[in-house]
Amino acid sequence: MQALESLIAEAEVSRVLQICNACRYCEGFCAVFPAMTRRLDFPPADAHYLANLCHNCGACLHACQYAPPHEFAVNVPQAMAKVRGRTYEHYAWPPAFGAAYRKNGLVLSLALAAGLALFLGLASKVNGIPPGGSFYDIFPHGLMVSLFLPVFAFAVLALGIGIACFWRDGAPGATSSPAVAEAAHDALTLKYLDGGHGQGCNEEADRFTRERRAVHHATFYGFGLCFASTSVATVYHYVFGWVAPYGWTSLPKLLGGAGGVLLVLGCAGLLRLRLKRHHEHQLSEQRPMDLAFIALLGLTGASGLMLALAHGTAALPALLCLHLGAVMALFVTLPYGKFAHAGYRVAALLKWAVEKRQPQRLKLGSE
Repeated sequence: MQALESLIAEAEVSRVLQICNACRYCEGFCAVFPAMTRRLDFPPADAHYLANLCHNCGACLHACQYAPPHEFAVNVPQAMAKVRGRTYEHYAWPPAFGAAYRKNGLVLSLALAAGLALFLGLASKVNGIPPGGSFYDIFPHGLMVSLFLPVFAFAVLALGIGIACFWRDGAPGATSSPAVAEAAHDALTLKYLDGGHGQGCNEEADRFTRERRAVHHATFYGFGLCFASTSVATVYHYVFGWVAPYGWTSLPKLLGGAGGVLLVLGCAGLLRLRLKRHHEHQLSEQRPMDLAFIALLGLTGASGLMLALAHGTAALPALLCLHLGAVMALFVTLPYGKFAHAGYRVAALLKWAVEKRQPQRLKLGSE
């Protein structure tokens, strides 16, 4: 059944892109359309590549003369979104875990509940914390490392294997430094969330807005700063022997505080936009996965900020369990939820940066 659904989704991408290839009105909108013009047909590997190159800005849908209610019913963002979901499931490792994408809301809920139960159970063995104590008085550093390191390592391995398989299918050729630099620039600046014309994405009322790009930036860089904070704290602990908690002016606190604020603001903006976005821009079947991921990421940021403010108070144990449970759930589901789209999108951007540097040659699916 799932294989049939994948074939139908891939066939729809092929159908709409055949029409787009004849029209080419949107050729300058984003990387999808110039990449499309290098092909005469669209086998599954190309459908998955182009679907992950699409940033779902909606500009092509609002500009298309063949969009619904036209009988051609060309809806590139929606067709691409369906194949993207199939991409994550198809390349999931281990393959049996691919089903987690179809029930992602439930999986995230169970992972969060399990994470909270784990840390609450561990915390119940502690009678209290010393006045002015830290979270290491509740959970020793070695215990947290032994719990999180294997889970994080598995998540990185699983996602890495999936992206490597995605790259292998229809790989465009050898990479180069200019291609890597261009792909990194396009990913870090979210170049293709400007609608291809610099005015931003289209909202549900057809108005251009840069809000979607702004909240994606806040979420992405907020998460990056939080990760940098943890990385710096790790260096402090293992290289310099400086044990947490650190002062408010320390680098881990500054990075984590700024990252937490951006993450919360970004997730709040994403949630608002996701709830109000036009139905033709999205798939109802992917709504639970999107909302669950945004909520979990926002909870991770918010609980981290509250935890920093609760140092030395009676609220510290409960907030620590909440934060660690959310982080554990995020790690466990990282390769099997919406987080995966970042990795596949960067790989697709690199594929395009490599491909565009090659001589123009129409590609047949049989090649």
